[in-house]
Amino acid sequence: EAIDFLRRMNRVVGTERPGAMTIAEESTSFPGVTRPPEDGGLGFHYKWNMGWMNDTLAYAHTDPVYRRHHHRQITFGLMYAHTENFVLPFSHDEVVHGKGSMIGKMPGDEWQQFAGLRNLYGYQWAYPGKKLLFMGCEFAQRAEWNADRSLDWHLLEHGGAQHLHEGVRRLVRDLNNVYRHYPALHAQDCEAAGFQWLVHDDADQSVFAFVRRAPDGACVVAVCNFTPMVRHGYRLGLPQAGTWREAINTDQVAYGGSGVGNAPLGTQSVPWHGQPQSAVMTVPPLATVLWVLA
Repeated sequence: EAIDFLRRMNRVVGTERPGAMTIAEESTSFPGVTRPPEDGGLGFHYKWNMGWMNDTLAYAHTDPVYRRHHHRQITFGLMYAHTENFVLPFSHDEVVHGKGSMIGKMPGDEWQQFAGLRNLYGYQWAYPGKKLLFMGCEFAQRAEWNADRSLDWHLLEHGGAQHLHEGVRRLVRDLNNVYRHYPALHAQDCEAAGFQWLVHDDADQSVFAFVRRAPDGACVVAVCNFTPMVRHGYRLGLPQAGTWREAINTDQVAYGGSGVGNAPLGTQSVPWHGQPQSAVMTVPPLATVLWVLA
């Protein structure tokens, strides 16, 4: 009866309110939550990816020196990333009841905490799935969410670390702009054709890299470094020849980072990571870089 009710509800919503979305917070492996009812599914538009959220937060909470031993917490999610239409949730549930704030989950000193959070958001925006970020997380509120008080907006104005909080806010703004501008980051979220690993086995350096693809073949390449070590001379395979530039670098000074980055890079005809072209770059510490063709 419950399954029949959900199917009927989603049919009615889809018929009576075109454009409305239904999203399931569902933590089991019940199949077909986002499959159409006529195909045996429940008919939701999206489902929260609780597995991705739990694994990603566990990895982010781990001291970078030990992350090499937890590499699979990042790679495993792609085994099922396209089995449903997923939302990637950092919700209110993760910042209440003693769980701490998002910035409070990050290990290390203040610099590493903010760098780690910016890196986490860059990775989230690059990963297949729609984005959910609870209020206050967009400027790294330090306190847990409290329904009886306002958000700590004062952190953006004074307190000694306002440039770091403002940097996170500015990064989230820019991530949204880049996400909207490049269909590769969203148009094929729910299809395997929209994602390809470049680097998934560099556990010793805790570096990951992957391609996001649009239906027309346009690409965005994401490179994520989950250690505070700068990776100099890192050769990365690239899917297309040409000049690539940084569309986002979460280590930019404007975001509160250290300013390690790259000028536009021309590809070389050196096959690498299964790609016909490659380039040698500097990978900034605790940072995600999104590369696009210039």
